[in-house]
Amino acid sequence: MDESGKQPPSVLVVIVDDMGVHQIGCHGGGFYETPRIDCLASTGVKFNCAYSAAPVCSPARAALYTGMHPARLHLTNYIPGTEPENPRLLTPPWRAYLPVEVETLGDVFKTAGYATGHFGKWHLAPDYHYSPGRPMDPESQGFDTVTVTRKPMADAEPEKDPHHVDSITSDAMRFITAAGANPFLCIVAHNSLHRPEMAPASLIAKYAAKPGANGGAKRAVVGAMVEHVDTSIGQLLDHLESSGRARDTIVVFTSDHGAFGPTSERKPLRGAKADLYEGGIRVPFIWSWQGRIAQGERATPVFGADLFPTLLDLCGLQSHSPCDGVSITGAVLEPGREPPARDEFCWHFPHYHHLGIAPCGAIRSGRWKLVEWFERTIGGCRDGSPFELYDLDADPGESMDLSTRHPGVCAELSARLAAWRKRIGAQEMKPNPRFNPGDIAHAMPPPPTGDPGNPFGE
Repeated sequence: MDESGKQPPSVLVVIVDDMGVHQIGCHGGGFYETPRIDCLASTGVKFNCAYSAAPVCSPARAALYTGMHPARLHLTNYIPGTEPENPRLLTPPWRAYLPVEVETLGDVFKTAGYATGHFGKWHLAPDYHYSPGRPMDPESQGFDTVTVTRKPMADAEPEKDPHHVDSITSDAMRFITAAGANPFLCIVAHNSLHRPEMAPASLIAKYAAKPGANGGAKRAVVGAMVEHVDTSIGQLLDHLESSGRARDTIVVFTSDHGAFGPTSERKPLRGAKADLYEGGIRVPFIWSWQGRIAQGERATPVFGADLFPTLLDLCGLQSHSPCDGVSITGAVLEPGREPPARDEFCWHFPHYHHLGIAPCGAIRSGRWKLVEWFERTIGGCRDGSPFELYDLDADPGESMDLSTRHPGVCAELSARLAAWRKRIGAQEMKPNPRFNPGDIAHAMPPPPTGDPGNPFGE
């Protein structure tokens, strides 16, 4: 109970892996069927310009759970990451885990007396060898009831829930039931839509028969996986309703980062997972709270790290840790009210990724977005421009680089991005004194062990 004797709200957060905004019906994704997600948006607030804090899994999730920027945490790549044999730039000694001493949503809500549960993908420990109560696994970060799952092997049986969507959902519903009338924090973190892409044959056939089905942005198997996740969300919402918890539960739906796919593909946004074009970092961000949130849309940009301070604000809780996100409570609760306008949003990805994306950073300020390529600004590479500049108001698909037309804007934003990195303590890359320009074949890292491969050949 709070000081007024009123029960604080419960919280259900659903995080989908590798889901882009083009895969949600209410964002215009006509190929994909997401009636339950669309219904959630129709009863709450849909943020039309929500950004992930990172283009890959672990750092994006760390920002959601802590409110801290991955660059501040020095957790900037997916865990464990892989390294090239012959990189032009050396990767800084980043932190391949979330330290126990960093305060998470689980820690704050548990201290406040909430029942806390985390179900599904964690990906913030140094390895995948989960053990209950082990430091840096969920129990050490404030979660009392835990189910940890991993993506399936490439030879898993598609007809038998290989991504654990059903089991994650069932465990979460049991947790909500067990909480009774007490407040709870329930995080449902799906492994879907991560590769390997697999789903029941009948569901794949349904999407393969749709007009426009192809091997790119409208893959039938991904359509089937999206529908399965949407069904899961419907089950969770129905369970809240039947258990009498719907009106006192804040529901948030989001993704860790953009969808997997070719970087050059427009969906309609350019880019994909592991890059800093819009398609790699734009995510769905939907909030619903029966009787408290009026339906609406918000256009002003928001950031993944905003989840942490906003949930604490809505539930009357406090954290004393550094927070790079801002509370968007007003925009969530008040019809038509936009989130606080910010001078800049920044990203830092000092890594080589096996999908073929070079190390980079980015800054968005107002209509302008600048992408910096570290091999060119730090490593001396002369094969292209060190910066790309886009006017997102006129060109949301990032099809026209304006860096040579607006050198003043480019210079200002690049200086601000460098200043932000220094201010937040971001780790910088350094030139590799042993780089062999004749051995380009080993200049990019391999996929992680057990990865089924990239069907796009990147």
